[in-house]
Amino acid sequence: MQKLKNKVAIITGGAKGIGKETTRLFVAQGCAVAIWDIDDEAGRGLALQLRNEGADVRYYRVDTTDADAVNLAVQQVVDAFGGIDILINNAGITRDASLKKMTMQQWQQVIDVNLTGVFNCTKAVYPVMADRGWGRILNASSIVGLYGNFGQTNYVASKAGVIGMTKVWAREFGRKGITVNAVAPGFIRTEMIETIPDEVMAGILDKSPLGRMGEAIDIANAYLFLASDDAAFITGAVLSVDGGLVG
Repeated sequence: MQKLKNKVAIITGGAKGIGKETTRLFVAQGCAVAIWDIDDEAGRGLALQLRNEGADVRYYRVDTTDADAVNLAVQQVVDAFGGIDILINNAGITRDASLKKMTMQQWQQVIDVNLTGVFNCTKAVYPVMADRGWGRILNASSIVGLYGNFGQTNYVASKAGVIGMTKVWAREFGRKGITVNAVAPGFIRTEMIETIPDEVMAGILDKSPLGRMGEAIDIANAYLFLASDDAAFITGAVLSVDGGLVG
């Protein structure tokens, strides 16, 4: 049985990495998907490929840091699909540096995408879900948002902020039939972690009970569970998907 049959999802950062895997999984589960990204080549290519396979998928170039662009894109999705059931705030960036070396630009870029972008998208989508009396909002945090990490003041602050917003929105939106949860990935095999030196990654994996990095599908499966009716009584939660790296 398809767990998301006849649902409509927006997936930010949906063209690559975890977002791409989530798009594929959701489509397989009967969901129509609006891919929001700024990588036109990847976004259009993925949408075309999935449409050729019979899926209902459209790509929208959306800069989530631009509130006006987000509001416009929400209306376009509603017009195209008839509504919005699921929002996955998956888009995120890193600009790593120790606090001593971090520039204001590095700080602001990460806060703008990882924190303000989540605010913008949720604020725009909430009224649509509230009117329908049902919704699932899933926010990408990180295990470093729970436990910190050297050289990531900006990223950790943004991901800790996402957890805080998740808990507030769970309280604010619950009576409207909307659940809000966060997923906190560990080290997942995507382009984002390719800059981590091999010796550093080896040390990380040595501490992991499973002894390996996660795959994008591991996070996509967590999103699927929280978006489905199986998680109807879960809200305000932070689900760590990290292979037991931090107990």
